[in-house]
Amino acid sequence: MSATPHPESTLAPDWKTIREAHERIAPLIHRTPVMTSQSLDAIAGARIFFKCENLQKTGSFKIRGATNAIFSLTPAEAARGVVTHSSGNHAAAVAYAARRRGTHAWIVMPSNAPSVKMQAVKAYGGEITFCEPLISSRAETCARIERETGAVMVHPYDDNRIIAGQATAAKELLEDIADLDALLAPVSGGGLLSGTALGAHGMRPGLRVIGCEPQHADDAYRSLAAGQLQPLEKSDTIADGLRAPLAPRTFAILRQHVNKIVLVSEEEIIDSMRAVWERMKIVIEPSSAVAVAPLLRVNGVASLGLPPRPDGQPHKIGVIFSGGNVDLASLPFSRQVRV
Repeated sequence: MSATPHPESTLAPDWKTIREAHERIAPLIHRTPVMTSQSLDAIAGARIFFKCENLQKTGSFKIRGATNAIFSLTPAEAARGVVTHSSGNHAAAVAYAARRRGTHAWIVMPSNAPSVKMQAVKAYGGEITFCEPLISSRAETCARIERETGAVMVHPYDDNRIIAGQATAAKELLEDIADLDALLAPVSGGGLLSGTALGAHGMRPGLRVIGCEPQHADDAYRSLAAGQLQPLEKSDTIADGLRAPLAPRTFAILRQHVNKIVLVSEEEIIDSMRAVWERMKIVIEPSSAVAVAPLLRVNGVASLGLPPRPDGQPHKIGVIFSGGNVDLASLPFSRQVRV
């Protein structure tokens, strides 16, 4: 049993749809800054440009897709309220966007979701229902609430309105930094990475787009390697925002538009998160660290397989920092950062 996705075409959002989404949500979100760090550049041996969605409203990129989806609803649909399931960032974004639209949000969250994210959902007016920390339990609970309330499902990633909204982050990044050699983003259910790839290729069709994934939640890596969707019923990565499996919709987009998926260890996630906190003086969550971790390992940039730049200069790499919602009472920094 699963919650009903929005009844729309499974074809990926086109460039026109992405531009329309950007126009729709621009007045309601931040145009987040692109930041750099000479210290991290020196470690990576490349010039890195960070799209700082950790500084976005609700603390993550998720507000882009949630706002586009909820503000795309007809008045009749909006009057029914919305329902979703999420471990945190999408939940907070839906609750916030629903409040802005003047509608009710029912939020299904796993019982092991970070407390800071539960508190954010409540603060934005979302009504939380807890479920077991299993993918199947999330979907079953969400489907029950959908049946009982008549609410409109706003899926975290299996929805073209969500994907088009997420694509606007890459669009903004490439408007600011046009000559990137590659763009890295974390992958979970695939909404951000799908949107990143579509947004990037709408402006730069040949740009290399690389997904980054925890080893403890590696279904995207296994799925692309096998050529068909692989299951992910449970994961135990510290990157709590990356515990969802791909959907057929996002898998199809990744197969067409993403060059490769790279895996990172839990140790690399923690070390990279601490490196960014210490050297850039900004707060990112573990899911964000997954996207920079491949660049901070030994020979990280070389492992991406990028051709040399024609100008002979270091590669220019874009990284999407997906969010900055961290439970400050449970920081994982127990070791010195190795980088």
